[in-house]
Amino acid sequence: MANALGDKIRKLRKEKGYTLDRLAELTGSSKSYIWELENKNPPRPSAEKVGRIAEALGVTADFLIDGSQTTPTEAVADDAFYRQYRSLDPQTKEKLRQMVDIWSKDS
Repeated sequence: MANALGDKIRKLRKEKGYTLDRLAELTGSSKSYIWELENKNPPRPSAEKVGRIAEALGVTADFLIDGSQTTPTEAVADDAFYRQYRSLDPQTKEKLRQMVDIWSKDS
């Protein structure tokens, strides 16, 4: 029996070209833990693990646990991008802001 969380993790993992081993490595999990999330019903992940998996897959934890969303929306992608942006060093953030300024002037 499939589960929405597991289906989303599997789909996004495969879209990124990640193996179970690779996603486990990126999230500080074991391969068997990722497999269980994808295949057990109901999965029982911790909030911390869902957050790490979401980050590795480029989505939000809310998207992963929301059973009504099957495809990440633009807002989900934006939230995931901003989460990455917040963790950048100030110099890199400034470079990105300058790039956005250049692009917005071309529009």
